[in-house]
Amino acid sequence: MIRITDQISIAPWEITETFTRASGPGGQNVNKVSTAVELRFEAARSPNLPGDVKARLRRLAGRRWTTEGAILITSDRHRLQSRNREDAMEKLVALLAAAAERPKKRVPTRPTLGSQRRRLAAKTQRGQVKALRGRVDDE
Repeated sequence: MIRITDQISIAPWEITETFTRASGPGGQNVNKVSTAVELRFEAARSPNLPGDVKARLRRLAGRRWTTEGAILITSDRHRLQSRNREDAMEKLVALLAAAAERPKKRVPTRPTLGSQRRRLAAKTQRGQVKALRGRVDDE
């Protein structure tokens, strides 16, 4: 089990890794060895993720969320396949940890009495200025 938070952990069967040839560091080795990793996490089918976490995860994942409800994470930063695997796993854990955090509920604030009075005074003054713009009598 991979531990995300105290309450959330994911099972190894929920993660699938595939390896491909990568561009980037590796020199001539890059044409021979499959070092890039594509990590697939079946988020929608995961029994260990609560519904609210899944909803936040879908929003945070963006284009990495597939139509089947999986998350695709790729990594080809490093020369070694093992380092790319670790990097992809760190990305997944960070994404899941961010989704597990509940957003703070916004508490609406009220304007102060002084600010309300200043606003009303400014409106009154502006109305008086506009009232003076009317037609002028010839008398």
